[in-house]
Amino acid sequence: MALERGSTQHDQLIERMRAHGLEALALVPGPNLHYITGLSFHLSERPILAILKTDGARAIVLPVLEAAKVTPGDGLDVFPYTDEQGPGTALRKACDALRLGESRLGAEGLRLRLLEVQLLEQYAPGCPLVMAEEVLGDLRMRKEEHELERMRSAVSATQEALEAFMNLIEVGATETELASILRMELLRAGGDEIAFSPIVVAGPNTALPHATPGDRPIQAGDSIIVDCGASVGGYIADITRTFVVGKPDPELNAIYSVVQAANRAGRAAVRPGVPAEEIDRAARQVIEDAGYGDYFIHRTGHGIGLEVHEPPYIVAGNRELLEPGMTFTVEPGIYLPGRGGVRIEDDVLVTVDGGKTLSTFPRELVRLSQ
Repeated sequence: MALERGSTQHDQLIERMRAHGLEALALVPGPNLHYITGLSFHLSERPILAILKTDGARAIVLPVLEAAKVTPGDGLDVFPYTDEQGPGTALRKACDALRLGESRLGAEGLRLRLLEVQLLEQYAPGCPLVMAEEVLGDLRMRKEEHELERMRSAVSATQEALEAFMNLIEVGATETELASILRMELLRAGGDEIAFSPIVVAGPNTALPHATPGDRPIQAGDSIIVDCGASVGGYIADITRTFVVGKPDPELNAIYSVVQAANRAGRAAVRPGVPAEEIDRAARQVIEDAGYGDYFIHRTGHGIGLEVHEPPYIVAGNRELLEPGMTFTVEPGIYLPGRGGVRIEDDVLVTVDGGKTLSTFPRELVRLSQ
């Protein structure tokens, strides 16, 4: 869904741009372009640039083969180019039509490639490029009900896939084989897409928070970390659970209880008006009190929505106050190098009177049959 002109969200975008001294905004294919215009494209060697001005003028430069995706209702002047022409002439015409002059141009610092930067420097030479992440991230943090509906559907699909998947884990199967099975289950359960490449790792590999599935076969006694999410209507879920095959290692069993308590404390601390770092502190304190503080080596959570990682970040030092509509993960973990780890991750919504955990998949340690 696009931000319609005159809507509250559209007016907030313009206000935020002006507050940050921006007169125009340059967007490339991705979540921000989709959120603001409703348009979706692939990022490729054929550059696509949409430029929006605070005075209401809008233009998009794109390959002619993509031009039919833009309709008059999108409110964008279209400047197409062929493969033979390249984007230069079209971008120059767009900049002239928009009368960019020496406008301060907000850009997606985390997404804009050198390709687009060089094009803007050449065809909008008087426009200084300014990081616009703060403007865009702040706009998208508070989810509207239609966004929350899609997130709930993504959570539901992810949990259904996890339920099916845990019954398909077998000793001898490799991490990579199981990750492929999980992908199929996420789609089978109703996901439009996979939100991110699933993490399915076992044994010592679970001590690496962002380990990549490999050729290691599942063995009796292994702990297994499964981190996955479905995407529905562009909005994602992100859920992690830790399983064990057979009888767990005694210390694994102990740290599981600690992480479970930390997850519960972090979720219980969620309410409007609380600084984001307080959620991190609540979860981290449980782990530190148990003597494992040095083994919790990442932040407690991150925002979720159109992206897997977006504001607000649940980390020490982030004094941003939580507001109704914000959605983020609470995912404490303990990782013992060379031995294994535990992570329990849930998706949380800030409500007007507290916090609501969107994910309900059981948090008790599940022992899988050998």
